Amino acid sequence: MSNELLADGWGVLERAVELRRQGKEFVLATVVWREGPSSGQHGSRAIVTPSGETFGWIGGACAEPVLIREALQALEERESHLLAIGSAEHFGDLPNGTTAIAIACQSDGAMQIFIEPIIPVPELVVVGRSPMARTLCRLASDLDWNTQLIDGPEFSTEAISSRSLVVIATQGHGDEDVIESALAGTPAYLGVVASSQRSEALRGYLADRNISQYLLDSIRMPVGLDLGKTTHREVAVAVLAELVKMRPLLKSARDRELLIERTAEAVDPVCGMTVNADRSGHPLKVDGETYYFCCLGCRSQYENEAVTTDFAGGATC
Repeated sequence: MSNELLADGWGVLERAVELRRQGKEFVLATVVWREGPSSGQHGSRAIVTPSGETFGWIGGACAEPVLIREALQALEERESHLLAIGSAEHFGDLPNGTTAIAIACQSDGAMQIFIEPIIPVPELVVVGRSPMARTLCRLASDLDWNTQLIDGPEFSTEAISSRSLVVIATQGHGDEDVIESALAGTPAYLGVVASSQRSEALRGYLADRNISQYLLDSIRMPVGLDLGKTTHREVAVAVLAELVKMRPLLKSARDRELLIERTAEAVDPVCGMTVNADRSGHPLKVDGETYYFCCLGCRSQYENEAVTTDFAGGATC
């Protein structure tokens, strides 16, 4: 766990409320059953962020890497599940959908942890003042999304963040300037309501302004699912349908960076656990190969066995 340990489960919940208020994704893990010896207690809680950082406490060194790995997977899949970790004989009959991971922990404890990804509601910014723009905001609000309706001349880069879903519906009233301002804010999604012909003209203008091909390709233009011939206000339904469809795939720029930054993994040769292949994995180099472990106990056991094997073979350590 991180150095910023929270005193109790209530402190973790307070942190969770603050993270949700900030619009950040995380996983809330709660111990719902345990059998000693185990350092985790009933009701113990922890938060796992997309970077793998943890706040709170649910168990010791053997449980932590398993929790982080499963929490990040749950965050990717957007699904809650029950995690059972410990010696296999402790599991018994588990509910359907439970992920059971047997670990050879020295404490011989076991626990079940409910892993719940917390996904903030989308942050939708609609730029324009047409009936379609107002309809889109109203429909998104009915889904409990955070929505803003901003008139084109009042829009600026400061109005959005890397989590924003931006739909530009100025429809000929300063489209070019609004698109450039939106691109500068690197939103998670940028769509423009326009005809195919108008879209091509806008792409040509932006290319002449030396906007990179990468950014041009990131713009959804024209925006919305193809629902056939629709009225102006029905376009709002097509746009919202596309946003709902794409929402699981949309991540802020920082979230994409964190996916790249994730640490490589290795298997503990003693207990078989999957652990981080970094300094937290207690690295040990033997015969030119580096091994990683869930705890110092496994590391010491492997090191002692390696020494014994080397002496039996007549080699020096």
